[in-house]
Amino acid sequence: MRFTHETLGQRVVFASGDAPAAVTAEVAALGATRVMLIAAPAEAALADRVGADLPVVVRHDEVVMHVPVEVAQRARQAAAEGSVDALVCVGGGSTTGLAKAVAMTTGVPIVAVPTTYAGSEATNVWGLTDGEIKTTGVDTRVLPRSVVYDASLMLSLPVEMSVASGLNALAHCVDSMWGPRVDPIDQALAGEGIRGLAAGLPAVASDPAGLEGREQTLYGAYLAAVAFASAGSGIHHKICHVLGGMFDLPHAQTHAVVLPHVLAFNAPFAPEAERRIAQAFASPTANEGLAALRRALGAPRALDDYGMPKDGIRRAVAPILAAVPGNNPAPLTEENLTALLRAAWEGSEPA
Repeated sequence: MRFTHETLGQRVVFASGDAPAAVTAEVAALGATRVMLIAAPAEAALADRVGADLPVVVRHDEVVMHVPVEVAQRARQAAAEGSVDALVCVGGGSTTGLAKAVAMTTGVPIVAVPTTYAGSEATNVWGLTDGEIKTTGVDTRVLPRSVVYDASLMLSLPVEMSVASGLNALAHCVDSMWGPRVDPIDQALAGEGIRGLAAGLPAVASDPAGLEGREQTLYGAYLAAVAFASAGSGIHHKICHVLGGMFDLPHAQTHAVVLPHVLAFNAPFAPEAERRIAQAFASPTANEGLAALRRALGAPRALDDYGMPKDGIRRAVAPILAAVPGNNPAPLTEENLTALLRAAWEGSEPA
């Protein structure tokens, strides 16, 4: 057994029902006295609660999906004008992504308070979109210094969005099984992440007001993100980043649609990873386990439903081929990638 595993340095606080006090403590531990509070208008009420006892000097609410570069620049300017020494972001992946964009150029530390299961808060990965091109990278400055997980903040997240966001987290687990830097620790974390998500998401769907399902889903989403940060971005995420940036598709739903097609594509060429995924689902095969979960959740099915044009299949092939890591388990060609994208666009069964 020969591998090198790097663990990212981050404090993680699970504090159901106690986010305001936990966030205040994390900001105080940083010695920060001038906080920039980032939250989209839809999260304003939650941000009010979380930031009630913080020394907020800048309140910023321009949050846009996929973090366009011009939006990032305005946020950076607001941070500079306010001489902020800490960022507190309350929201999903787009909000966390905006905080990362500010941290990347300023070095200001982030305390992240997620309200979805996106997982961006536990990675050192950033993403910015310029026109139709979404660029991602890795930078230690963008890793939030602390994360406060409060499952009670998820109770207002509708079931439909919870399902999409949770399946996005599940995609982190699956991609981590064969990412470009994958090691056995990543696979162990990803397997436990799948188990947590497979237990938590049906509970959220059946009892949206229940805290236990939300906690299990958060737990799984966190493990998924930690595994993904180490293993690196595989074929699934390269596909979704290209499609999301090119056609402005909703992030979580895009991942939820593409996931079963990527799993079916790679599983025959990665038997050990397939066995681990199946075991985490407690299913005979990985594909059957994911399919059963998707049926139980009424998961998103077709990219066509979210605004991707049919001719987008042809347009996306070349940039995806250029982005996918060379060590992907299944050989990728223009022909089989086109077939995968067509099936995801139509919402047909994975081949």
